[in-house]
Amino acid sequence: MTENTSASSSSSLNSSFRSTDDDRIIASILTEEETSNFDRKLGRRLSHLDSIPHTPRVINEIPDVNEATMDHRHLSERLFSYDLEELQMEGDGNCQFRALADQLFHNPEYHKAVRKKVVKQLKHHRNLYEGYVPIKYKSYIKKMKRSGEWGDHVTLQAAADHFGAKICLVTSFRENGYIEIIPNGCSATRELWLSFWSEVHYNSLYERGDVPARKPRKKHWVLF
Repeated sequence: MTENTSASSSSSLNSSFRSTDDDRIIASILTEEETSNFDRKLGRRLSHLDSIPHTPRVINEIPDVNEATMDHRHLSERLFSYDLEELQMEGDGNCQFRALADQLFHNPEYHKAVRKKVVKQLKHHRNLYEGYVPIKYKSYIKKMKRSGEWGDHVTLQAAADHFGAKICLVTSFRENGYIEIIPNGCSATRELWLSFWSEVHYNSLYERGDVPARKPRKKHWVLF
């Protein structure tokens, strides 16, 4: 019994150290980026696009396979026309946070730290987000703490607010192909570019030819 307790305590302590290390690395990266102008190259390239007002919302309905397939094709054509390319994120339920981590820190594996920051934002600024959540807010927070829980447009707004970032979504929606999520109460210090496919999946966006040479370890959402 003592050995099991000791092992459990050691595992918890190691996890705590890893979390602290992640926080330090992230803080260092953010400090470095805040001292320089953030890259607006994609923003300049797509400045002709009209964005729609963003309304935070939760995911209500997942499209069927046929609709999702058509949406994926539509998104691929749109990205090609804008000369953009996706870095594929793992389809493990953390794709939104992985894509944000890739854009913020050039490493999708920091998704747990990003989720932690977003949940903290949601908890500490309840008045900004509660009105968009159709279930009990505490239940929503509890759900979003879990790794593998899909992010939604409320968590995107919270991420924009916490990191002081303008989040630019190129979507598969036929009517709303481009959405900008602006941080509340402050000017954006960086731009994050994501693709959003059919309420199903997020990827990280780059100019064609600039996608980092990284491969996800697990199966990601791709339709052939």
